[in-house]
Amino acid sequence: MTDKPVAGNLSPGTKPVLLVLASTYPRWPGDPEPGFVHELARRLTDRFRVIVVGPHAPDAKPRETMDGVEVVRYRYAPERWETLVNDGGIVTNLKRARWKLLLVPGFVLGQAWVAWRLMRRERVAVIHAHWIVPQGLTAALLHAMRVNSVPFVITAHGSDLNGLRGRIWGSLKRFALQRAAAVTVVGAPMRKLALSAGCGEEKLFVRPMGVDMVNMFTPDPEHVRSEREILFIGRLVRGKGVDLLLHAMPLVLQRLPDAKLVVVGHGPERKALVELAKLIGVEAAVRFVGPKSHEQLPHLLRSCGVFVAPFAAEEGLGLVMVEAIACGCSVVAGDVPATRDLLGPDADLCLVDPRDSAALSEKIVHALQSPGESMARYRHLRERLLVTFDWGYVAGRYGMMLAALARGERLSGDSSSAAS
Repeated sequence: MTDKPVAGNLSPGTKPVLLVLASTYPRWPGDPEPGFVHELARRLTDRFRVIVVGPHAPDAKPRETMDGVEVVRYRYAPERWETLVNDGGIVTNLKRARWKLLLVPGFVLGQAWVAWRLMRRERVAVIHAHWIVPQGLTAALLHAMRVNSVPFVITAHGSDLNGLRGRIWGSLKRFALQRAAAVTVVGAPMRKLALSAGCGEEKLFVRPMGVDMVNMFTPDPEHVRSEREILFIGRLVRGKGVDLLLHAMPLVLQRLPDAKLVVVGHGPERKALVELAKLIGVEAAVRFVGPKSHEQLPHLLRSCGVFVAPFAAEEGLGLVMVEAIACGCSVVAGDVPATRDLLGPDADLCLVDPRDSAALSEKIVHALQSPGESMARYRHLRERLLVTFDWGYVAGRYGMMLAALARGERLSGDSSSAAS
């Protein structure tokens, strides 16, 4: 096997090949699963021929082209057992069902095998691995086996740094991080975790994922907001704080008896949360509407009175908050390092300890009762976030990084904040 073909040796007009390794990826158009990896990949097709290798899932096509991105979905178990990724994410699914650890070897080896075959057949110039484990590990294994000398970037999204702790997981993360040509984290608070996990500071960058703040997540002055609707959007898993939001609802209803909470999303905690709403006695004021496609979210965010993200555990970025602010929506969020970094000087206006039901309810009621004040505040905040989080800017930065590595250039890490 020869060394990797250099992008500069390609025929004129031929795009270099970017191989993307992912776990969470849309199974089909309109899939409610998080789609930020695809949103980045499709915005890089002007620079690269983009091939994504991700896991198969029930009812998904083994191969297809989505928005110019070639998607290859590999099998890692009998179809009915291919449940390691969706409906909660890998870390959550492993915690809830320990038997799914048996799926991990096939998951990693299946992706490595398909990636290896593609790299033998295609002139891959650079690899982008999303999440340290298992995709970063897959890229590192191929690199260590000297399959070729293709440089690879690892992007850590949060759960891979905050979860999967212990000596074995720590060793696997270190193995992957030390072999990467560059490592990106989606928020500045994750820098310290990445460094302690074994990443060298000279190749560490802060690079958030993006939001379409120009064409999709935009304010609509003609859209009438419900002055009593509280909205949550996200996976129904531990740490997202929906249980804390439910505990705050009795105090909200004392002040605003006609307030309603709409919970959008799915996940393993849904049944328990429905039972909790009944136990607290707020089920009449709470609607669990299930997951919605990404295209449906702007309408929801333009219609509600306040968006609440009561994060009780560390988040990688909390991109849904940017989507809410981009739609001109009032936001109340849990006070964790990622949200504080994202909001910057406006943090104290929006953040609260969600475990304090009285403080959380007070923030929610104030946002619902002061729509004019909230709209003025979020117009200012939106303009500040636009220059950092719009996909045009985000994809441009990733594109330049990947193109430089494909040309064989060395990069120098930074320490910039995600919201700077």
